[in-house]
Parts: sequence; C-alpha cells; structure tokens
Amino acid sequence: MRKRIAVIDRNKCHPDECGNYLCAKLCPVNRAGADCIYPGDDPGKKARIDELLCTGCGICPNRCPFGAITIINLPETLNKPPIHRYGENMFELYSLPSVLFGQITGIVGRNGIGKSTALKIMANLIKPNLGKWSEPADFKLIINYFKGTEMQKFMEKLHKGEISLSYKPQQVDLIPKQFTGTVRELLQKVDVKGNLAEITKQLQLTPFLDTQISAISGGELQRVAIAATVLKPAALYLFDEPTSYLDIKQRINISRFLRTLITDQKASLVIEHDLVILDYMTDVVNIMYGYEGAYGIVSGVKSNREGINAFLEGYLKEENIRFRDHPIKFTTIPDVKSGLLVKLISWKNVEKKLGNFILKTKEGHLNRNEIIGILGENGIGKTTFIKMLAGMIKPEKGEINCNIKVSYKPQYLETDSETLVSEFLQQALAKYEHQLVKPLDLEKLFAQKLSQLSGGQLQRVAIAYCLSQDADLFLLDEPSAYLDIEQRLLISKILRNITQERDITILVVDHDLMFLDNTSDRLMVFTGAPAKQGLMEGPFSMEEGMNRFLKELGITLRREIRSHRPRINKPGSVKDREQREQNKWYYS
Repeated sequence: MRKRIAVIDRNKCHPDECGNYLCAKLCPVNRAGADCIYPGDDPGKKARIDELLCTGCGICPNRCPFGAITIINLPETLNKPPIHRYGENMFELYSLPSVLFGQITGIVGRNGIGKSTALKIMANLIKPNLGKWSEPADFKLIINYFKGTEMQKFMEKLHKGEISLSYKPQQVDLIPKQFTGTVRELLQKVDVKGNLAEITKQLQLTPFLDTQISAISGGELQRVAIAATVLKPAALYLFDEPTSYLDIKQRINISRFLRTLITDQKASLVIEHDLVILDYMTDVVNIMYGYEGAYGIVSGVKSNREGINAFLEGYLKEENIRFRDHPIKFTTIPDVKSGLLVKLISWKNVEKKLGNFILKTKEGHLNRNEIIGILGENGIGKTTFIKMLAGMIKPEKGEINCNIKVSYKPQYLETDSETLVSEFLQQALAKYEHQLVKPLDLEKLFAQKLSQLSGGQLQRVAIAYCLSQDADLFLLDEPSAYLDIEQRLLISKILRNITQERDITILVVDHDLMFLDNTSDRLMVFTGAPAKQGLMEGPFSMEEGMNRFLKELGITLRREIRSHRPRINKPGSVKDREQREQNKWYYS
C-alpha cells in the first residue's frame, strides 16, 4: 500500500527548462539505479514519479525551480484506494458527501480539495475509477467500495436510474459560450412541468427574460442557472456555489428559495464559501479536508452548527483528525479605535448620474488607520462611489476632498496578460514579502503567467499588488470573490495588520457578512433601487450600520456562543423575536 502521494502539476513542469529533468538527476532512488522519476508518455514528456518507490525525501519538491512537485504523506487511516483519481501523479478523492432526503447538506472546505469533483460524481457526470485512471471502475467494484454504507444504497439507485438529478455547475460564466438566445428561450427548453412563470417570479428574472444570455450580468446569470436547475424535475438537486456574484439580499432570497425545494422525498447538496449563508441554508454539513491540489477526504455528516464549528477549529473529534494546525477565531466585539483621529478624506452632497441611474451621498469622511466596510445590493452605486474616490470618474455635484494617493483593486479581474506573477509582484516582494507574499502563499505562483491563474489565485495576486502600492487609501472591490473561507479570513487578518502597521485606510466592498463583520471598524450603507437610484450614508459604527442594513434585509444576527462567529437567527425563533422587539438586528 502506498504511504504517500506524489502530484505533478503538468502546467508547471518544464523538463527542457530545468536542465533535462533536474528532479530525476537529484533523486536518491534514481541515483541508486531505479526509476523513481522518469519522463511521462504525454506530448510534453512531463516528469512522473513512482509513488511506491518514492521515499519522501523532499529533495525534488524543494529543488524543482517551477514548484511543480508535491509529495504528501497520506494519513494512516486511508487504508483503501481513492474513489477517483484524475491520472498518474494527479489529484485523488477519497469518499463522498452524504445525501439525506428531506434535508440540505452543505459541503465546506478549502479550494482545491475535490468539492466540485465529489459533486460531479454524485451528479453522474464523472464515473469513478477507484484510482485506476485509464478506465471507469466496474459497477460491482464501486458498490463493494461502499459496502455497508448509505452511499452503497445511493449508488445502486443512481445506477438503476431510480434517482433523478439536477446539477448547477460552478462556472456559470461558461453558459453564454454554450448557449445562444434569450433567457426565456434557455429556460423554456428545461421547463418540463410548466413552472417557468412561477420560478422566474421567485428568482426575480422577469425584467430580463427576453435579454440575450450573452448580455446579462454575473449575478443574473447565476440566478438563471439556478432556475434552469430547479425547472428540471429531480429528487436530488446539486448546487456548486449558488451565491457567487450575488449580493447579500439575493443570497438570503436564494437560501430561502432552495429550502422550499426540499420535501421528504427530495434532497440537496450545496457547496458554499459564505459561512453565514451556508449556516442559514443547510441542515447538516460534510467537511472536506486534505491537501490542496493533491487529495481530498469527506468527513462524516454533522449538524450545520457542529460541522461549521469543527471546520473553524480544524479538528474532527469523531475521526480524531486535525486537518489545520490552528483554529480560526473571531473577535467577540468589533474593535473601537482609540486615540486622536486624523481625517484622511471627506465628501459632501455628491451626485453622479450614469445613464438612467443616479447616486447621491450625504456628508461623510474617512479617518487614517481604519477599515470601512461597504454594504448594499448590486447595481446601487458602490463601485461608482469608490471609483469617484479613486479619481476614475468625476461627480456632477458636490465635492470630494481627496488630495491623497489611492490604490484600487477592481471587481472584475479577467486578464490575458503574459506577465509572470514574479514580475507583476516585484514591489510586493521587495517591500512586503512577510506581510503579503508569504501569508498569501504566492511564491508557488511566481513562475506562472497572469493569464494562467485561476480566479482565486488571480484574486490573491491582485490583492497583494493593490496593497503593495505607495498610497494612503486602498479600495478593494469584492476581495472575497473566488476565495474559500480560510482565505477570506486570512485576508481579513492581513488587512487589519497592515492598516495598523502602515497607518493607512482601507475601503472594502463585499457581500460576505462574516468577512465584513470580522474586518470592518465602521460601515457605509447603500440603499435605494438597483439600476435606478442609490443613496450612500455613513460611515456608521458597526452596530448602527449593521442595524440599518439588517433591518432592511429582514434578518437578525447573533454570535455563536462557542466560536463567536455571526449566525442568522431562524425567523420566529426566541432570539429573533427578542432582537426585533429591542430593535437590535445586530448583536451588540
């Protein structure tokens, strides 16, 4: 039985550029005469590693100039082959999440540990191969793999076609590349039961039903994808990140909507990185852990409260497994800045018109050494306001007193640049290696081009670039997008540290309530009618800002006793009623 897994990133392995298989030349097993590392049979002849011969000496991953090799010792508890492996020296997945009819099961874990792979297997889109990547495994072998578990029954029913499925993929931005036509035409193709009118109303699609798929926004595309998924009759709905691109109000609405789908004969699996929404949406949770890009394992099912707390602690009590060397903690009370406040920038009665949309602001200012969170729906002027602060667009009325240096990270990060990450981050590496580059784990990306990065990798690089600039005010538009929960909380910690160290001010636009709650000193609140008018007020204290915003959303927020994380109260619960009666929508 293998003791370790060797993973080689094909995109990073360049045998011709490292001196003709430097890894093989340095490998002690190769030097002793065996073929532990050898050329593959693919067109690029990328390196391969024999995992049975590998001693785990650590030389090849440390000496590979492109960071292409990962050698991981497998947990002793893994005494059987993976349920699926993508190929020789590639990612492998052990076990699958739970399907509990009558409930929504959440899947929580870091990026790159197989959550989407697990969902695709459950959706019958990937045929598991039990580690023999050349061909799918025989069905009898798969049943034997899960013998004596609930998954055995599920797989048998799936094989017989007794469970109807409907799957929403993660990358909804690919839909316009696969379908041409209007939103209505797309949804009519999958509307078997004639529920189109009802579903479009519930998901607020009516205003753009006759718009071309290629012309709608990311948030609109996400809701169309959800509509297409639920219009198909199914006993099991699978949603891979259903709230990406959505604002907080839409996330709450989607959570409530998905819960209406569940009956005693129906179930749902949901991958979600917004911890507040995951908690609100689900009944139970599977934690996925392992090593990014190498292997993934699914924990046993837990209640959503216990499961999320276990994920934050990094320890699975029942399995006696620690998958993170430190717990993730939340402050119990938002920090209050003390000492002399120094005003950095101010504005008064600003107005800006863009087409049929108009944004207005009241009077406000920012101080040095603080982080301001910005809350509001999509299409209500948040990005317009920070672009005015950045000097990218000019207001038509009012004044902005802004004689300072500004650094801006935009919301959308698509790039086809051939620039290497190491070149792009030269200033960050020279000045803030320990504050930005190392904590964000960017060194392993240095040999890649910006155009080769995933959404999450590009987001981390863009944040590091923005924060490495010589500026007084830093504007971050949706920095949590594409990041997993651990990365979001890491960004929160980094922002707090550098604000204090460098005496700077940071503005953060985001839709993750937990992220903003854990990051912000004060809050700006945008209200109005999306695409028509917006009003910006604040900054307010955390309590006043959250109270204003949560009251408009119609939810109350409390802190969980054990982890101190924010949780949405169940509507009508004792805590919910108490906070509403006291007009305290946000914990004090």
